[in-house]
Amino acid sequence: MRSQVAERIGSQRPAHRLLPGDVVTSAAPDVIELAETAGLFLDDWQRWVLHWACAESVQDEKWAAFEVAPLVSRQNGKGSILEARQLAGLFYFHEPFAVHSAHEFKTAHEHFLRMINLIEGCPDLDRQVFKVRRGAGEQAIELKSGERLRFIARSTGSGRGMTGDVVYLDEAFALTPSMMGALMPTLSAVPNPQIWYTSSAPRKESEVLHNVRARGRSGESSRMFFAEWCADDDTDIGDVDGWYQANPALGIRISEEYVRSELDAMLAMPDEFRRERLGIPEQLDVNRSIISADQWEAMTVPTSSPIVSGQSFALDVSPTDRAWSSFAVAGRTVDGAIQLEVFDRRPGTSWVVERAVKLFADHGRPLRVEKGGPAGSLVPLLEQAGVVVDQVSTADLARATGQFIDAALGGNLRHLGDPYLRTAVASAVLRHTGDADLWSRRSSRVDITPLVACTLAFSTLEPDAPADEGFYVY
Repeated sequence: MRSQVAERIGSQRPAHRLLPGDVVTSAAPDVIELAETAGLFLDDWQRWVLHWACAESVQDEKWAAFEVAPLVSRQNGKGSILEARQLAGLFYFHEPFAVHSAHEFKTAHEHFLRMINLIEGCPDLDRQVFKVRRGAGEQAIELKSGERLRFIARSTGSGRGMTGDVVYLDEAFALTPSMMGALMPTLSAVPNPQIWYTSSAPRKESEVLHNVRARGRSGESSRMFFAEWCADDDTDIGDVDGWYQANPALGIRISEEYVRSELDAMLAMPDEFRRERLGIPEQLDVNRSIISADQWEAMTVPTSSPIVSGQSFALDVSPTDRAWSSFAVAGRTVDGAIQLEVFDRRPGTSWVVERAVKLFADHGRPLRVEKGGPAGSLVPLLEQAGVVVDQVSTADLARATGQFIDAALGGNLRHLGDPYLRTAVASAVLRHTGDADLWSRRSSRVDITPLVACTLAFSTLEPDAPADEGFYVY
């Protein structure tokens, strides 16, 4: 009797996973059925991802996973998972507005075309479509019942325009903190939001995706579904078992022969093969500047102009040793430009209250301080001395950090070239908190109080505030 040997296929379950808690049921069977109606048939691993991505909470029947993060190498079929979920969002869940974004226009455009083909190939779905917008930058699918799915390419440094009931962040390796800082607050008003990160393994500059991966592996996020297909870190690039561990579609839509050819072509760049095919990320480059020296220099002006509206003053103190304190101001000059100035930076904190009292007497503006930061301990002394203090929450400072980076990367700031601020910008790194990022006082290699103070001051600009006598640095 002839024996039957099953063809080998890639691992249908990830090497690392984090499942959301309090799950009562999953809408995945209906999602999968709808996809098959449109001619989209999914592998076992893709159906498994959808099961957990579409799991519902036992408490409120909302999505059990606010964040969904399947990380798997290219060509395995991540896009088909998104297509199935997006079809369901339009035609089954009736989500009012969803956004699919990718790092490059061509990637977003190709996904848009695949969605159109699936819908137009199914008369039951196609007859529900009101309009397909095909113009560059306007690509969208709109239903007669009002649901919309928009497709965009993410612009450098910006997360605006990505708001929706569900946001799909394809090519998540290219996400920046400023994008997330702009996006996350907008989801707070959505009744049942969900955010997807789909990507191959992180690059060395992928701060956001490295953070998602770290939280997924730590198991500390109760409302995340995380799935990472990857080989072990020490896997040899020629280890076929590692190939199958990292690629669930190997033996289905990817052949061993192709991977061998790919390896031959990439022998001179083994690290890229490890990342793209084995799912082993590059180490995060913690020394890379968020804002480049060239970008920062381009916004330098030789002399100060008076800040005549929207004046906002801020104070920051370095942690642990409290070695430095910095005051900064932000506002608009007479020509409407946003200007930042670090007008006092000295060792220690013994001089801070006296300086703040004079500042308040001269200008009558509140002093912004992070409530939970190192300068927060000075608030009672400042208030006792008659200074009005605006205590900023850590969450608000995180949003301000994203806004500051967004403005800097867009070239929308002006500063005087202060050397301490320049050094802080060049050396500052970020740390993740909640759903956003903060400048990390402890991890940065230098004193970044000038940068944090500027960020605090920048966040409360009042463009329509009446002009006053202006504020100069003498």
